[in-house]
Amino acid sequence: MDKKLITIVYSPAFFSGVLYFLLAYFTPRTQFGQLFTLVSACFILYVILCRQSFTFGTGLGIALVFRLIFLGAYPNLSDDYFRFFWDGTLLVHGENPYLHLPSYYIQYNLIPIVLTSALYKQLNSPQYYSVYPPVCQFIFALVKVLAPENILTYCFLLRLLILAAETTSLLLLRKILHLLHLPEKQVWLYGFNPLVILELTGNLHFEAFMILALLLSIYLLLQHNTAAAAVTFGLAVNIKLLPLIFLPPLIKYFGWRKFILFAGLVGGIILLTFIPFISEAFISHIGESVNLYFQKFEFNASIYYLLRWLGFKISGYNQIALLGPFLGLVVFTTVFYLTKNLKPGNSDLIKVFLISLSVYFFLATVVHPWYITTLVALAVLTRFQYPLLWSLMAFLSYSAYQTAFYHENLFLIAMEYSLVFALLLYELKQPQKTKPFL
Repeated sequence: MDKKLITIVYSPAFFSGVLYFLLAYFTPRTQFGQLFTLVSACFILYVILCRQSFTFGTGLGIALVFRLIFLGAYPNLSDDYFRFFWDGTLLVHGENPYLHLPSYYIQYNLIPIVLTSALYKQLNSPQYYSVYPPVCQFIFALVKVLAPENILTYCFLLRLLILAAETTSLLLLRKILHLLHLPEKQVWLYGFNPLVILELTGNLHFEAFMILALLLSIYLLLQHNTAAAAVTFGLAVNIKLLPLIFLPPLIKYFGWRKFILFAGLVGGIILLTFIPFISEAFISHIGESVNLYFQKFEFNASIYYLLRWLGFKISGYNQIALLGPFLGLVVFTTVFYLTKNLKPGNSDLIKVFLISLSVYFFLATVVHPWYITTLVALAVLTRFQYPLLWSLMAFLSYSAYQTAFYHENLFLIAMEYSLVFALLLYELKQPQKTKPFL
């Protein structure tokens, strides 16, 4: 290979690999200064790499090597994997993971061989019922069968599945870019993105599987294979409920008659995967979990925090119980408005998906960094760059974990959203500007 090419491509790739190694094995989330410094350096190298020219095979190899670095590591920015292990254990033992709180199994000493008090203490939400949809539960159980006892082996095997999902997503992004007549190299905006690498492969978040199913659905839609697109869309919803926000744009995309058929298939897939778990208690617990999400949880929000501050000024207490559902209603009203000018079969569908999901996050009470990975995937298929900037700025939210007492730095959150909003407004006003990333 040409020495100049080696210098241009492999030098930033090598240094990125070193940084990912440090992030994987030597950077707990309590070390915010170290975390954000290393991630920022990764982001600079990410921009440099995305501007280089190389074959798809070379780029895919680099993207996979970055992810393989994490194979032997525990997730160090998230402890959700303990709940994955817990729920998977329940399902393997014939228990419905939606029916009881974790404390129930500890109190009555049920399944004592694996569901120990030590594992229970590692759960970050022992007081809440499981919120993970059925496809997630089946994956938890599958990996649990393969790794009955050891948590690190469990993480290793789950990472292999995520690695396979990520590889397939990159192949799909390439195909979709060809169909949209966009530059193939835009695929690396996702493949080399530090947030995507750290949060999906590194921290085992199931957005990796949801993004795969969503991209497959988009690809099938562009191929006019409506039935198969509905099936994969239903699977995406059964991994994360988030894709439900894309249904209003699909009404305009299909027209009502075709949409009803599409939605019917989606609903059938959702029902089919939920059937093994359905009971009166299950429905009650799912409803309770959804209410808690919109009426209690707060993290890295933007507009909601401004409204919360105003609510304190007016009433003297937190108005989240009212603001959460109200903002949810505003989201769906806004999404319907965004679809007003979308014509059946319009190629702007992906753009509407991107803006609709962004509106949801801008108004949400909880925006964890890994949520932005879906925006990054959609941004690859459009001209928008603000999700790429957000993929860096979202790491500012980890400042909340610097001490044992969770405390958000509102100045850093304000900085995060100010920069993201500024770039979004610029892009909306200057739609013909060239992507500086490429």
